[in-house]
Amino acid sequence: MTDPSEPPNIKFLRRLVTGLTATMIFGLLVVIGLLVIRFSGKAPNLPEVIAMPGGEKPVAFTQGPDWYAVVTANDQILIFDRMSGALRQTVDIERQYIYER
Repeated sequence: MTDPSEPPNIKFLRRLVTGLTATMIFGLLVVIGLLVIRFSGKAPNLPEVIAMPGGEKPVAFTQGPDWYAVVTANDQILIFDRMSGALRQTVDIERQYIYER
C-alpha cells in the first residue's frame, strides 16, 4: 500500500516557501530597524533667527560647518557666519535666458 502523505517534491517546495517567507520577514524587520536608526539621529543645528537685510525674501537655505547661506528671491546668495550671524558675503546670481525658436 502507498503512503497517503504528500510527495517529497511538495514537502520540499513547502519548506522552500516557508524559508523564503521567514527570510523576507527578517529582511523587512532589518530595513525598518535601519530606517528607525537612521532617522532618529539629532536634528541639524539651525540658527534661531536669520536677520535678512533690506527685507529680502528667502527661497532656499543651506549650511556648512561654520557658515549658512540663504538664497533670496532677488537672485542673491547671502552667506552668514554661524557663530556671530553676521553677513560674510553676498553673491549675485546671473540669470541666463534660453530662447527657443
